[in-house]
Amino acid sequence: MDTYVKLCLSTLIMALSLIISSVFASPSGNNDIVVAIQEMERANYFTFVMLINMVPPSLFQGNITFLMPSDRSLSRTKIPQNSVVDLLLNHSIPSPLLFDHLIHLPTNSTLPTSNPDLMLKVSNSGRRDLFLGNVRIVSPNICTHGYSVRCHGIDDVLSIEKPEITCPRVASPIPGIAPLLAPASQAPASTPPHADAYETSGGRRPHIELALPCITFMWVLFIVKSCV
Repeated sequence: MDTYVKLCLSTLIMALSLIISSVFASPSGNNDIVVAIQEMERANYFTFVMLINMVPPSLFQGNITFLMPSDRSLSRTKIPQNSVVDLLLNHSIPSPLLFDHLIHLPTNSTLPTSNPDLMLKVSNSGRRDLFLGNVRIVSPNICTHGYSVRCHGIDDVLSIEKPEITCPRVASPIPGIAPLLAPASQAPASTPPHADAYETSGGRRPHIELALPCITFMWVLFIVKSCV
């Protein structure tokens, strides 16, 4: 019951935050982005600032929370140029949330990102162990001066797991093709023509057995004629 109440409260807090940000949002959201970039630079998140400067300014216009990996973490990550937008969308939440908002999220709740296909699972063990996905918030509330932009430092780059595509193994060869693939050593020995006329089940040759009585009969006739 407590978990259910916490989940309802966290959802209500996020909903109120979205409503307030949409109603009272500053008309110059881009100014909030500029202020947030200055705060990021003061906190030494230069690589993340460089990535933001690589994308069109219209991509982020306020009402957002950035999750920023450190320069060291990003330096160990291979980021193709055409994937910068995806990385920033994965590392941002479409609502300006302070750490005090995030800390009320219960474990196993989910948090949307700017990428509609990615949700972050929350693991909350206190202020020092708040995990979003596989990363932990280590430097909360870096961006606070602007109204519609918040940012927090995280200890690593979010890992996005893609489903593996495997081809099913064929249990047996396709009929009709297997004989063509059979090795020569396993091919059946060729049967000499008319082999059944030479071999019987006992391995004997019947024409020899028939010739012996004939030869004997002819030899007897020859002796009889000689005597006469």
